[in-house]
Amino acid sequence: MADRRNRCNQVLLLAYQSFGLVFGDLSISPLYVYKCTFYGGLRHHQTEDTIFGAFSLIFWTITFLSLIKYMVFVLSADDNGEGGIFALYALLCRHARFSLLPNQQSADEEISTYYGSGDASRNLPSSAFKSLIERNKRSKTALLVLVLVGTSMVITIGVLTPAISVSSSIDGLVAKTSLKHSTVVMIACALLVGLFVLQHRGTNKVAFLFAPIMILWLLIIATVGVYNIVTWNPSVYKALSPYYIYVFFRDTGIDGWLSLGGILLCITGTEAIFAELGQFTATSIRFAFCCVVYPCLVLQYMGQAAFLSKNFSALPSSFYSSIPDPFFWPVLMMAMLAAMVASQAVIFATFSIVKQCYALGCFPRVKIVHKPRWVLGQIYIPEINWVVMILTLAVTICFRDTRHLAFAFGLACMTLAFVTTWLMPLIINFVWNRNIVFSVLFILFFGTIELVFVASALVKIPKGGWITLLLSLFFTFISYVWHYGSRKKYLCDQHNKVPMKSILSLGPSLGIIKVPGMGLIYTELASGVPATFTHFLTNLPAFYQVVVFVCCKTVPIPYVPQKERYLIGRIGPKTYRMYRCIIRAGYKDVNKDGDDFEDELVMSIAEFIQLESEGYGGSNTDRSIDGRLAVVKASNKFGTRLSRSISEANIAGSSRSQTTVTNSKSPALLRLRAEYEQELPRLSMRRMFQFRPMDTKFRQPQVKEELFDLVNAKDAEVAYIVGHGHVKAKRNSVFVKRLVINVAYSFLRKNCRSPGVMLNIPHICLIKVGMNYYL
Repeated sequence: MADRRNRCNQVLLLAYQSFGLVFGDLSISPLYVYKCTFYGGLRHHQTEDTIFGAFSLIFWTITFLSLIKYMVFVLSADDNGEGGIFALYALLCRHARFSLLPNQQSADEEISTYYGSGDASRNLPSSAFKSLIERNKRSKTALLVLVLVGTSMVITIGVLTPAISVSSSIDGLVAKTSLKHSTVVMIACALLVGLFVLQHRGTNKVAFLFAPIMILWLLIIATVGVYNIVTWNPSVYKALSPYYIYVFFRDTGIDGWLSLGGILLCITGTEAIFAELGQFTATSIRFAFCCVVYPCLVLQYMGQAAFLSKNFSALPSSFYSSIPDPFFWPVLMMAMLAAMVASQAVIFATFSIVKQCYALGCFPRVKIVHKPRWVLGQIYIPEINWVVMILTLAVTICFRDTRHLAFAFGLACMTLAFVTTWLMPLIINFVWNRNIVFSVLFILFFGTIELVFVASALVKIPKGGWITLLLSLFFTFISYVWHYGSRKKYLCDQHNKVPMKSILSLGPSLGIIKVPGMGLIYTELASGVPATFTHFLTNLPAFYQVVVFVCCKTVPIPYVPQKERYLIGRIGPKTYRMYRCIIRAGYKDVNKDGDDFEDELVMSIAEFIQLESEGYGGSNTDRSIDGRLAVVKASNKFGTRLSRSISEANIAGSSRSQTTVTNSKSPALLRLRAEYEQELPRLSMRRMFQFRPMDTKFRQPQVKEELFDLVNAKDAEVAYIVGHGHVKAKRNSVFVKRLVINVAYSFLRKNCRSPGVMLNIPHICLIKVGMNYYL
């Protein structure tokens, strides 16, 4: 009984918190739905039946697409609790071989969160339709392009939502005051600039206000709706009947069909509900929507219909005209606050989708900021923030008529919903293992409804929809070009990797001079020795005594448990002191600082050495085997026979080294020392700590020797070796490929963040190796 009460309390708490992050965009749509619906030829059909028919369309659109499609079906297609367009794609990639991501391994499937609990789809025979898509590369490419179109629509919505929300919220000033429209636009621009400038500070200090603001806003618009129903036309409830939809199209004809571009605005923001699922639970979102959001929106739209059925002249400003005069200014202030909250939620969703695109190799490298005091999952991307701000200000100034801005917004939202509708049948068939008949029924029912709306929205391209096409094509082009170039570069790396026979023939010394320290060679290859290593040795025949090939890869799951993140292996015999470390992360994981990484890496390699010495390679071991690689878990029963201690000799050595450099008369050494301390002030403190093997008896003396070599190399120096490639298309390539690689992809590589920044590598410890790639 107590457990049930706790679960109920948890659902209620999450439902309360979801109002501030999930339902903002959907809740402010009454500001502009009727205004945009009765635009163009429909303005000449000012009858009660037309108003009732418009409301009936709004009611059934919300019911079918928001309530039934998303609350019943789409929210159930979560990826370990995460939602969004990439969650659907990740599910498909795990349950079928649709992924175009490189360096995927069979060991990835052994991650505890890779398949859902109780999922037996991996043991089912593959259907003919599934096998057809898996064998056809064009089908997989088409699926990826469809997903990229959806993600570009999310970014486009991130540009348009703040503009339409803030502009519509202060539109009432034009009708109630003598302010010019240009003045209102400047006020909107000032609010938008403030919104974006404060993004880097996070929302942890004011986030507790978001939910009360949105709840109060929903209750206010519901109350206004009830007031208008009672005051103006109580018989508006009859419009709940679908019969009025028939009357609407019978009386309005083609004008009624064209007005669907305004009707569809009532469901804008529904996709955000699914995208933000990871912050809450499906049960809490369903509870909040069905018990509060849905009835409040229906009452508001019904109240506006009742008011407009007796006041046709108020159509250009239907929402604010329907508010009683004594409550106009309080409602205006609440509308502005609700618009800011909705815009904040969409901006956060934009950061999240860009991060997921980058993690899955479909977006250029950008700086991702996450501060410890922020809530889990909240990130900030400076480049995206400023680009979105500039684009938002541009569309706000250019589209002086908010209806044109709304048409562009509606086209983006409906296209995103249409993409989700096309992905859901694949989820139903391949992930849920339902008969293909259910997939066909889903696409026929919801796809037909949305296709009618999309066709109507496309007609609005000359009236603002062109900006949606322009932005979506731009972001889709960037994403696909980056994916195409990165994949070609990976295939080139894989083709040019060094055979193990040539490495083994060199002997333990590799034919070079070995110096104390540890060299971490970053590569995208999950197997083999990258050409970067041999290229380095060719130009400088010396390297560190311990070599670790590090591969940071993304697995198509939201999060990888920390204890299953490191996949450790050995390259060559033990005397070579060469290891491989594959660091697996989910598409929503955030990187940690470099100091923690070095410590975790050494501890993982040490654990691998101990496990290897114990000879535990059977099926009962607490690890997964992938050739010479093993998942090293922190909770291993052997424990780590390394301890971290403060070394007085190391401190003294650091002090002597500092004194030597400080007393030096060389300006170059003094300048280097100053840059060293400025670049990594904590590095000297880190060097005060060192690992040492615990006083434990080892069965094999070689194990203790190898552990001593490992910790001594860590304490001596850790250097990061990263390839710095120059990419160019082959001379015999077709013109389009040369244009994409030599111009577009090269431009993106030169103007995005460097790999060292993305991997949190200290600049003072970074070594770049130049490479030429001919793709």
